[in-house]
Amino acid sequence: MDDPRLHAARDTLQALQADRLRPHEAAERLRAQTELLAALPPRFTEVLHQLLDRLESSALFDGESCSFSHSELHAHLQGWLEQAGRRLAAAA
Repeated sequence: MDDPRLHAARDTLQALQADRLRPHEAAERLRAQTELLAALPPRFTEVLHQLLDRLESSALFDGESCSFSHSELHAHLQGWLEQAGRRLAAAA
């Protein structure tokens, strides 16, 4: 079963991947998922914030660069969401 606390985060990532949100908007929305983050171990928040810092930094570059690959960051965020979903399911 899909945990409802993940819905907004998934919607945000999908909007980012579809270029409907800019990186800083997506990062702001994901950081605001306090209920989701509170339900996860603190390490999840640390990792998410690191990914979002990289995402925001990547916005300074046009396209893909060797240091900041947009598609790679999106994939890492997707992986974070999958891990968060597994952790929430295991705790339920």
